[in-house]
Amino acid sequence: KAAFINFISDEEWKSIEPVSSWFGPSSFLMSSMSALFKLSMWIRHGHGYLTENLGIPVWGSYAVFGFATLFLGMVLGLVSEALRADCDC
Repeated sequence: KAAFINFISDEEWKSIEPVSSWFGPSSFLMSSMSALFKLSMWIRHGHGYLTENLGIPVWGSYAVFGFATLFLGMVLGLVSEALRADCDC
């Protein structure tokens, strides 16, 4: 606490270079990292729900998420092809 108070009162903060906008909290990079972290937490909670509440074995939970990943990839691929076919690129 004392070190922080001295840092402020002695104005040592003036000698520190600011964080570039690329790494700022509102930048695209940090927003993307935040979204990935939230997704990973959702997956973790989903895995816990499947294994602890529903009693599915761990390998079964992995299989569920694996099939969900394959299905989502297939749907995104079909949507991508449909959009590409519409624009005659």
